[in-house]
Amino acid sequence: MTDDTLLPFSFPAIRGKKITAAFDGGRITSDGGVMVLAAAERRLGLADRLAAVICDPRDPDRVTHAMADILRARIFAIACGGACPRAGKAGPGGGCQ
Repeated sequence: MTDDTLLPFSFPAIRGKKITAAFDGGRITSDGGVMVLAAAERRLGLADRLAAVICDPRDPDRVTHAMADILRARIFAIACGGACPRAGKAGPGGGCQ
């Protein structure tokens, strides 16, 4: 029987603070990186800047989700490994290149 227990992994101290990585967290998320991505996106305003230059032909009176929110959701979905919703579709704009 193999022992799959991982010991804590220590890093050099930074400014007098001890840093240790342990892998005994039980049920934890692996999507912590999306939180960093969201913070960076908020700080840089990428989705808002992209939405400002994309023509939105939708009727403003019937719009529920702003273009920036749609872009933000798509960016985060791709970053988390989400499949392209147009993958395998033929015709103009088909597939996600």
